[in-house]
Amino acid sequence: MKPLVRYASLANYVELTRTLGADPAALLRSAGLDPAGIRVQDRWVPAESVVELLECTAAQTGRPDLGLRLAELRRMSHLGPLSLVLREEPDVRSALQVLIRHQNMYNEALDTRVITADGIASVRVDLDSGTRQPHHQSIDLAVGVLFGLLRGLLDPDWWPLAVCFGHPEPADASTARRMFPGAVHYDHDFNGIVLHESDLDRPNAMSDPLLRTYIQRVLPPEEPGDRQPRAVARVRELIEMLLPTGRCSVEQIARSMGVDRRTVHRRLAAEGATFSGVLDDVRGDLARHMVEGRRHSFTEVAVLLGFSSASNFSRWFRDRFDATPRQWRSRSTR
Repeated sequence: MKPLVRYASLANYVELTRTLGADPAALLRSAGLDPAGIRVQDRWVPAESVVELLECTAAQTGRPDLGLRLAELRRMSHLGPLSLVLREEPDVRSALQVLIRHQNMYNEALDTRVITADGIASVRVDLDSGTRQPHHQSIDLAVGVLFGLLRGLLDPDWWPLAVCFGHPEPADASTARRMFPGAVHYDHDFNGIVLHESDLDRPNAMSDPLLRTYIQRVLPPEEPGDRQPRAVARVRELIEMLLPTGRCSVEQIARSMGVDRRTVHRRLAAEGATFSGVLDDVRGDLARHMVEGRRHSFTEVAVLLGFSSASNFSRWFRDRFDATPRQWRSRSTR
């Protein structure tokens, strides 16, 4: 099965494309994507369609810097609940480990690795969209987002030793040279960011005040007459983020939302839900997706879903779906 990504990977695409004089809806349709669906950030779509979309948009608008321009528009809040998890990591190294652990939960085509040697670290990005078509824009977007994230974790004035791209230099590289002055390299043997290894052990520069506005949006105060279900949706988002970290407890959810556990239980109950029920539903949705996808071993799926062992995951899966993971995967390929 070919890898999938979530629509969240196209944050700001519609707005940027319009400013470049193109029709985003027509471009989305030409890539086989639903223009209305792009607003549903958690919806899974084929990675190859997103790659095709970015390449076609760059060609139609005459902007070889499209991926980098999209990356410049990204903000920490676009990481959604993951931004709340990252703020609690003590240093840059552990924050990157969290990102890497989560990457296949949101972008199955992305492979991020940290390699260290002789005091130098490289954070490398590879992309496997399941197709041989060029993916320069997607790589530029991934590297640009990584650069912005590292500056957020380290310091707004921090600069890398090098920013590397495996593809040839475009006809107009002015955006790259503006974003990474004196550091950009093309035709390199990997895509990614090079930095001092000591930077990885620097304290995480994120602080609660910078995220307070987002936290308030995650679980806003109740208002009289407000009947829209909010708590379940927000708790689901956080559970998806926290499961692979091994810290998916109601206490951690409450801490990430800036409330106490009783408030979480009370607001879920007001919507006819319980924390254990929401947790089970999220695990069920993710388990079906990952078991059918065949990109992860059952042991890996168990870890990603927060089970202590593959056997515990198998028993839970059988009780929920009346089939073992192996039987379910076999049926899904017929």
